[in-house]
Amino acid sequence: MGLMAGVLAIALMAPAPIAPEYVALGDSYASGAGAGSYVDGSCRRSANAYPALRGKDFPSFRFVACSGATTKSLKSQFRALTPATTLVTITIGGNDLGFVDVMTTCTLNGDKACVSRVAKAVKFVHEQLPARLDGAYATIRSSAPNAELVVLGYPRLFTPNDQCRTLSKRKRQALNDAADQLSEVTAAAAERAGARYVDVREAFADHGVCSAEPWMNALVSPTEDSYHPNKAGQFAYFEALTARLGKF
Repeated sequence: MGLMAGVLAIALMAPAPIAPEYVALGDSYASGAGAGSYVDGSCRRSANAYPALRGKDFPSFRFVACSGATTKSLKSQFRALTPATTLVTITIGGNDLGFVDVMTTCTLNGDKACVSRVAKAVKFVHEQLPARLDGAYATIRSSAPNAELVVLGYPRLFTPNDQCRTLSKRKRQALNDAADQLSEVTAAAAERAGARYVDVREAFADHGVCSAEPWMNALVSPTEDSYHPNKAGQFAYFEALTARLGKF
């Protein structure tokens, strides 16, 4: 009886296992803008978004990604992080380099104006974005020290040689090249932070805006859903994330 009582006392004193907790951070590509079935209109959080799909596997899930977010506006999202958080995902950086303005310029103006605006964004990607990403990832690490951090990148918008009439070939090429450079810079920042990087470019390779089976919206109404993953695209994100991490 004495031995059993001692074992029981030790068991009662031991800390209870922490239930897995998932916190999803980021911008419109993480919130699911463009995928419909919105559960939060102001942030364009979609029930079809990859965090919502992944969150079904977790007993505790906090979905705080919000359309329009930048690395500088994540403070309110960071409040969802705690030492109990076990998984954090994030897609961020596109708004820092002016994604909406880039796409507006390329949609409403000629090749020269588009290429010039894309070049400005690419310059930002190389000169300013790395430090911003480093800062964001460092805050996540300090706020959720026990969490696995997974960074998901952005796809190319267009499938090569897709005969797209929405934008000229020169514009599409410039935008795809910018997406490649953004992915490379983001992957390097993720590596510096000890995070896993999920590159979705190949998954979307045959499913660009003007492809036979698009996973990206073209210019649609409401305009804030334009050039974002649709429901199928968000499911592709979810599959890429699950392949990288495995099931819960």
